Amino acid sequence: MLDDGDLDDFDADVTEMVFDNKPKLFAVVLEYGNQVDAQIVAWGIALDEHAYMTTVDGRNQYALAHAENALRYIRHRPEATPRLVWAA
Repeated sequence: MLDDGDLDDFDADVTEMVFDNKPKLFAVVLEYGNQVDAQIVAWGIALDEHAYMTTVDGRNQYALAHAENALRYIRHRPEATPRLVWAA
């Protein structure tokens, strides 16, 4: 059985492991005009080997080879520009 000190060490190791392997969060933003307006249209997470994205309305979900591929799946008008924004 582990004592409290061993449990604290284990918890610290697990926390460090989770922090070191956390996915990166990104948004897909549509920019309208020349910095006139913007709208978040999707959120995603990027892992080491792949990424996932869902539209904000929840209707579409995507498994992606790379986060940057998310821009291929966002429909937009010619006056709008899709952009990938990494959340810190």
